[in-house]
This record gives sequence, C-alpha cells and structure tokens, in this order.
Amino acid sequence: MEISERKKKILAAVVDEYIANAEPVGSKLIAEKAGLHVSSATIRNELAELTALGYLEQPHTSAGRVPTAQGYRLYVNELMERHKLSMEETAEINRSLNVKVQQLDKLMQDVGRIAADMTNYPALAMAAQAPETIRRFDIIYVDANTFIIVALLGSSKVKNKLVHLPFSVDQSTIQKLSTVFNASFTGVTEEQITPVLISSTERAVGDTMGLVAAIAGFALEILSESRGAQGVLAGGAKLLQLPEFRDPDKAHHLMDYLSDTAHLADLSAVGSFGSDVKVLIGPENVAEELRDSSVVLAKYDAGDGMQGVIGVVGPTRMDYSTVAAKLSYIADSLSKALAGGKTDALPGFGKLMIKDQN
Repeated sequence: MEISERKKKILAAVVDEYIANAEPVGSKLIAEKAGLHVSSATIRNELAELTALGYLEQPHTSAGRVPTAQGYRLYVNELMERHKLSMEETAEINRSLNVKVQQLDKLMQDVGRIAADMTNYPALAMAAQAPETIRRFDIIYVDANTFIIVALLGSSKVKNKLVHLPFSVDQSTIQKLSTVFNASFTGVTEEQITPVLISSTERAVGDTMGLVAAIAGFALEILSESRGAQGVLAGGAKLLQLPEFRDPDKAHHLMDYLSDTAHLADLSAVGSFGSDVKVLIGPENVAEELRDSSVVLAKYDAGDGMQGVIGVVGPTRMDYSTVAAKLSYIADSLSKALAGGKTDALPGFGKLMIKDQN
C-alpha cells in the first residue's frame, strides 16, 4: 500500500530520532523535527495510522512510537539520505588499508577490526574461493588391483589418491576411464557432477564395478574442500555498549552464534547478492538468533578467484546510511588494494544501491 509523503516524512523522522537516542519518539518531538507545520493532533493521527499499517509500534500505551522491521525496510529502500563520508573518515580507512597485503587470515582480521572500529558494531570478514574445477585427470595403472588418480585443478593445485581394488582390472580399462573423465569431468563445478553424469559415464565405459563412482567421488571430495570459506569476527564486545544488548545473556547468545565460522559463512553467503550492499533487517534474517538484529554486508574482490564479504551485525536501530557508506568504501578500497592499486580517490564513491533481500 502506498503511503502519503507526509507519512513518509513522519516515519523518517521517527527512525532518525530512534536511531540517535534509542527512546520511543512522541508527536511533540516529531512536530519539532519533521518540519511539517501541522498540529500535534494531526501528527498523532498519522502515527496511529502508521502503527496500524505495521510501520511503527507502541511499546506502552502512553509511550511514543518505535520503528518495526517493516518501517526500517521502507526507510532503507526509500527514505534515508545517503551518507557521504567525510575526508577524515576516508583518510582513516585509506591509512588502515594502504599496507602490504599479508596472508589471508591476517588480512581478514585487520579488515574486520577496521570495520568494527569505523561502525562501532561487531564486524565479520569472509573470503571464499570461487568455484573450483578440475583441468585434467591422469588415471595411472599400477597393477591389476591398483591405480592412481591425479587431478590438476584450475588453480594449478594437484591432488592424488591411490586406489586399491578387491578385484582385477586391466590397463586398457584404466586408459579408457582417463579418456572419458578428461572429456566429461573437466571444467565442471562440484554441482555439475550429478548422479545422471556419473551413471551415463558408467554406461559409456561399461563399468559395473564402481570404478567411475570411485573416481567421481574423489573429484567431488577435492572440489568440496576447495570451496571452504574462511571467516573472522571482530569487535564482539561492542555489543555490550548498545542499549539493546545490556542484558548479558542476550548479548552472549548472539555472540555464541556469531563465533561459529560455519554460521558466519551462512550469514555472509559470499557473492550471492546482486547489489554492492545488502541490508537484512530483523525477521529477514533466516537464523532465529538474528531475528532481533540487522546485518549489513558489502562485497569485495580478493583477486585470484577469491570473493569476500565484510559486514556488521547490530540492533535494528542502526544508522543504515552511515554503516552502508563506510562498508561500501572499505570494500571498494580493499578490492583496489588487493588488485595492487592505491585506495584513495575511488571512482563512484558515495553512490550506493541498497536493495532488500529479494
């Protein structure tokens, strides 16, 4: 349902004030801040309608209003002003990133710390290898009961496995398997090695002994290992500084979840969103532990087939515009630094596209 411009201005004022002060916002304050030149009674009516529409809620009967997840989503998509970083902010980021790039885990720790310090929220930094493929198979006959699988990956890594058989196989069969695997299993990702491909290959070589399945299983194993993501969390203690997490049990519950690297990988979903910045608000997060939190993510290119995500986790009462601008700048600067360039004077600075999860 389309809401009026006046309602949008009132909603934006409520969100801005609540972000700044973490206190329910009343009609008197809105009358002072929104610049609408209407009576408090009119504003109270508009607040009541915004509440009925699901954009605001009233914690107590006599209290002011606070935004709901739906209200934050409209604010992020349409109402908030895009934050432009100051010269001091960009200089601080550039100083932090203009260093010699070291090993990946150390780099992610540094980037996570920078993002946490710049936003005052716990920050995550993730990197994952782009989908790997196998460039070449060499299947080497040793004797009637033994052969070796050698796989050359697209990244030039070499993996091998010695296979012992409880039955005999001749050298011509092994040679045929090598030819077929180089024809059908090279240049494909893990997801493309399907049961259909395996069964059709078995029929093509007349394999009734499970040789194709054994070789395909090894290929799936090494491709699965190659796509593992690495992640770090920085600034977790910053949660305790926020009014929403003054309850230590609530803060520790969230931190326990974020401390699991597997959860970080699920959260960041490296490279899976189309826009430069992604904002997930409250219930939009799939994990129950994040239902009362918001997550802002930005992508970066780590080079050599690596993709990365930096992000922050905090309350739904988050300064989305400022956080998105800082993460976007950090990500753009990091991509440029990893490509061997300098991090200052990046083109397109401040031009953000923030979309919902759909």
